Amino acid sequence: MTTYESEIRTLLASRADAQQAKDIDRLMSFYAADAVYYDVVPPLRFTGVEEIRGNFLRWFDGYVGGISLETHDLTLAAGGDAAFAHMLHLDSGERKGGLQASVWVRESVCLRRSHGTWAITHEHVSVPVDPATMRVWLPSERDQPA
Repeated sequence: MTTYESEIRTLLASRADAQQAKDIDRLMSFYAADAVYYDVVPPLRFTGVEEIRGNFLRWFDGYVGGISLETHDLTLAAGGDAAFAHMLHLDSGERKGGLQASVWVRESVCLRRSHGTWAITHEHVSVPVDPATMRVWLPSERDQPA
């Protein structure tokens, strides 16, 4: 593993810790000022840290307590001042209204290194959809990652 890969793995783990703790200021420290974020909820994109911050606060507000976020199948490539990562997340916790459910999400992240520091410049989160019904596809036990 290269030094850059190690740095990015540390950044992504710290970001997940901030998400689980709902620590918005620490979470936003990982994003570039001009970052673009594509989420599973409208609008089509969130541009810049203020819009992204608002979207994370919306997500946090949907949970009664903390958020459990397990990262699986993290793959990354880094070279020069750019890096790319993709992974699966199992997002779970008690949602407002009493719903206790887990959902798998897919995530891709692009990062840029500037002045010795990595920052997320682009993120894309998605959930699988069954095109026949246009409903969210929830994987069965046999579809789960190892």
